[in-house]
Amino acid sequence: MKGKVHGYGGKMTLGERLYLGEIFRGLGITIRHVIRNLLHTGDMPTVQYPEERRAYSPRFRGRHRLMKREDGTPRCVACMMCSTACPADCIHIVAEEHPDPAIEKAPASFEIDLLRCVYCGLCEEACPCDAIRMDTGIYDMAADSRAKFYVDKEFLLNNTTDGTR
Repeated sequence: MKGKVHGYGGKMTLGERLYLGEIFRGLGITIRHVIRNLLHTGDMPTVQYPEERRAYSPRFRGRHRLMKREDGTPRCVACMMCSTACPADCIHIVAEEHPDPAIEKAPASFEIDLLRCVYCGLCEEACPCDAIRMDTGIYDMAADSRAKFYVDKEFLLNNTTDGTR
């Protein structure tokens, strides 16, 4: 083992130790892209956001929303299935008794940490009563503090598909 310095068994040359070849190859790729973009005469792949919006697939999962019953109460029965299925552990539900005796439970609080969410859709698939959906189509989410990405039940109930609150 004494003579093996490099992975293939040979000793490394000075150029290999300094990574000069790889540095110049990387610079060459970067310069090639810059020249190609400067000489490009067609449309650039730039979208003039927010005037132009990128077209997404119909299968795109947007921001979450909670569905309502006809009387305006959440359709959620606080069964914790979405919270259990969530791989990021970003859904937090506190259950309470529902005022209607025909419905066993309701969420006292339903909160999602959107910065922790991986938007996998498992919460949507796990819900037995179709209470949570990710079909808003809202993909542009910005805020000036981390706390604004921690959304509650009222926000999720009033989350519309057109991007307004």
